[in-house]
Amino acid sequence: MEEPESAAVPALAANSWALLGMLSYQRELSGYDIRKWLHYGVRYYYGSPAFSQIYADLKKLEKMGFLTSRVDDGGPRSRRLYKITESGLDAVTRWARDTPADPPTLKHPAIMRVTLGHLSDPAALKQTLEEHIAYVDEMHLDAAKGARWAAADPKWTYARIALDWAERYYASERELTLRMIKDLDDAEATFPKVGEGIPLPGPEYWEEFEKRVAAESGK
Repeated sequence: MEEPESAAVPALAANSWALLGMLSYQRELSGYDIRKWLHYGVRYYYGSPAFSQIYADLKKLEKMGFLTSRVDDGGPRSRRLYKITESGLDAVTRWARDTPADPPTLKHPAIMRVTLGHLSDPAALKQTLEEHIAYVDEMHLDAAKGARWAAADPKWTYARIALDWAERYYASERELTLRMIKDLDDAEATFPKVGEGIPLPGPEYWEEFEKRVAAESGK
């Protein structure tokens, strides 16, 4: 297969770069291997795509010439193994070294529930946040385990540093969520009652808002 030119970093989705990154260690890996690696080492800060997404991206990367694959019949069941090509390694190296990191995208369903609290009530919101804390505690524990495993081998120092960050991140997320529960308690007396209706601000509100922001920033 003809390999692509290396003049510019190609426009790939975040998941595709993660897959190339996993294969940049230059070991043959199956889609299952990659999924496990992402789940135990990367999902704390980069997500963990479904198997269907992984296999779709692997096919795309192979078509682009960044991967090769072969069927291994040596085990109890056949499996397809993927290996990075020189052009794939070149592309992911330039992406990691030379391209700016995009701002993180935060989509936080629990916080959105609080934003739309006029459709709910404080007790239900606090229950949602307490369930979120349970999730955060699980992620924090798993990230801490991963960091300890990575620390056992100096070759995994970079991964250990990233997992240490993830451990601290979830500890901070826990504290922020507990603070939000307290904020709900403190503000409960001022909440509008369900059914009162809260009108969405119109264009005139945002025009005035933007004027005030510009004035405060000296623009």
